[in-house]
Amino acid sequence: MSALKHEFTWKIPAPPARVFTALTNADDLQGWFAEHAEVAPHVGGAYRFWGKHTLGTPAPADAHGQITRFEPNKSVAYTWRLQERDSEVSFEVEADPENAEASIVKGAHTFAEAPAINRAKEMIDDLWRFNWGNFSAHLAGGQGKLLVDYAAKDPNVALSIYIDAPPSAVFRTLIDPEKIQQWFGVAAAVDPRIGGDWHLKMEFEKDGQKITSPPCMILDFVENERLAISWPDWRGDKSVPDQRVLWKLAPEGAGTRVELVHDGFVRAVDISDYPFGWGWFLSRISAVAVGKPLEQPAHEH
Repeated sequence: MSALKHEFTWKIPAPPARVFTALTNADDLQGWFAEHAEVAPHVGGAYRFWGKHTLGTPAPADAHGQITRFEPNKSVAYTWRLQERDSEVSFEVEADPENAEASIVKGAHTFAEAPAINRAKEMIDDLWRFNWGNFSAHLAGGQGKLLVDYAAKDPNVALSIYIDAPPSAVFRTLIDPEKIQQWFGVAAAVDPRIGGDWHLKMEFEKDGQKITSPPCMILDFVENERLAISWPDWRGDKSVPDQRVLWKLAPEGAGTRVELVHDGFVRAVDISDYPFGWGWFLSRISAVAVGKPLEQPAHEH
């Protein structure tokens, strides 16, 4: 089996000292990464984490991490036995040259031998997308964090928002192609019936080839009450079963309570950064429903 190295860069709206503390303080780690954590901040010291919120490390006996590099406010690295393979995670923290109150984190998760599981590369990518979302939310005060239970039999994303507009106006934002383009940022096409297409016409590159995202299928459709669609794997992997995205609308006062559920994940880590993406899109759906102007968004999922 070949080696695996995943690299990532985070832009974080907090100064380097605060960011480094959040990466190396046990209380902080329990806020964004693990149910339990234990850190001795020096080379050779413990960097242990375990519990239901940590991939592959459910119990204290599974937690053997040690710090291999430690430079206060600058860099830290630690070992992590994951999926029966030894690995090392490293972080380098530096000031954002464009913003003195922000930081850039350069990270890497390296395996000398990749885990012998299906979609190992994607697993590590999704893991750090998810961790980035929770880390950012933690440093911003905690709103929007979602600590998944990696042992859950039905892992899902469940979000809720109140929108100050009637259900008919909110539902329109979900089925009117022009309104979808406003909040999602790409051209859309909708055949509003069960079995009809709900298509976000995203274009992206994979392995050097330009790909247009396939259409989703409408699975459930009740005017002004409920819309469910299939959700293909965002990387275009046809071996991965479609997921489901469900919006449920209910009158609440003068407005609407919207419940979003994204489920059907093969494994909990496949949740990736969906909680943070959907949270952002729900805020944009709200703005479109009440008639607020929006800038064109970037999108990834």
